Amino acid sequence: MGSYLLPEGVGVDGVASALAPRLDVRGGATSTASWTFYDTFDGRLHRAGVTLRHDAGRLVLVERTSDAERAAAELATPPKHLFARDLPAGPLRDALAPIVEMRALTPVARVRARTRALAVLNADEKTVVRLTAETANGLRARIHATAVRGYDRELERVREVLEGELALPATAGPIVDDAIRATGAPPAGTSSKLDLRLSAIQPAGVAAEIVLARTFAIVQANFPGTLADVDSEFLHDLRVAVRRTRSLLRQLKAVFPSEPLQALRAELRRLQQITGETRDLDVQLLELDGDGALAPLHAVLVERRARAFGAMSRALRAKQTSQALQDWAALKALPQTDPIGELAGARIAKVYRSMVRDGSQIGDDTEAEALHELRKTGKELRYLLEFFGGLFEPELVKPMIKALKSLQDVLGRFQDREVQAATLRALVDDVGARDGGGEALLAMGALVASLGEDQARARAEFAAEFAAFAAPERRAAVKEAFA
Repeated sequence: MGSYLLPEGVGVDGVASALAPRLDVRGGATSTASWTFYDTFDGRLHRAGVTLRHDAGRLVLVERTSDAERAAAELATPPKHLFARDLPAGPLRDALAPIVEMRALTPVARVRARTRALAVLNADEKTVVRLTAETANGLRARIHATAVRGYDRELERVREVLEGELALPATAGPIVDDAIRATGAPPAGTSSKLDLRLSAIQPAGVAAEIVLARTFAIVQANFPGTLADVDSEFLHDLRVAVRRTRSLLRQLKAVFPSEPLQALRAELRRLQQITGETRDLDVQLLELDGDGALAPLHAVLVERRARAFGAMSRALRAKQTSQALQDWAALKALPQTDPIGELAGARIAKVYRSMVRDGSQIGDDTEAEALHELRKTGKELRYLLEFFGGLFEPELVKPMIKALKSLQDVLGRFQDREVQAATLRALVDDVGARDGGGEALLAMGALVASLGEDQARARAEFAAEFAAFAAPERRAAVKEAFA
């Protein structure tokens, strides 16, 4: 299949005439359609090479390159937003769920399209290539060419005409991409990745401002979705951006003027606090099935989450938060700072040494708080590597990140299971007062026990993961590369 943009001013009704001097083209029926296209905010369907559209009472998942249908489900009207779990069991839900996970599918473009089917005939007046001309929302028309089975050479001839003789440019993607661009949005979605371009010889202040600008842009992008409560990932990505920024301001505090730095750090700490409860409840709800014996627990968590979200929303909309965001955007580094490669390397080495020192003191009987503190230090190291790891040799940085991630996964499970179990214990009275509360309490007891077992497994796994992270050869490599 080949797809090409038609010349300016040539619409679907004029295709046959435009091609007639070079090809024997017969025009077919013209049709119109209204499509609503969906994707997640971060473009997960686009990244997976598929497109989801509502078309004539059906929700249809198609391949981006060929428009071949992969799965579909009946749906009378296009929804405002949609989670994979909202779909009836079947091929469409099975196809979408692992791609979009917890993210909502929202409309990214609404298209009013006109299409016309055409046929290219050979000397025997047999159809050898099928053409489809389409236009939408006043966008430049395009044409798609598909061979009839057994006539691949004829398709090549058609391509020669379209590409060579008429010099039609190939399309870069399906027509929905053009429709999305026309709205001012990127077809691939909005990423919350850092994607930084830094140089080791840049002044540290310049590099820090680049990181600050990127984390601020991530917060701005996710702020509306957080307030609209579209899905849980908006708040998650907003909080990660705030945490990254707090870490940057701690680790590179020497490159910023003291007074505005301290004021902003205090405000970012407040942002982390006012969003914490809602995020914790989001995590609980994402991991909990709302049906069966635990339905009363699910209802209590939903109510608590609604109250927490209300308080968070008011705080985020407050003038104090608006001012904090303005201060964030306005913060500037001091002039004449050292090269970022030197400063970042020294900070990475120092935080790594702190983790090795503190982790080496943790034994089987050490209080849980020590593991929690090690996890916090690990986050500092992870963020430093996210910001500045690209300035150093990937042969060292990539294995270091991998070992750190494995260690952090164990420490995270250890802490998360403790917090989740404590939350469940705190809800006993509320759940017990509900219809079906007795059965729910029994199920909660089993769930608390399961969480405790997983926490114990995480603690047992800690020693091996820490040993790999703090291996003598890694310590020597870190000292050589970063110190």
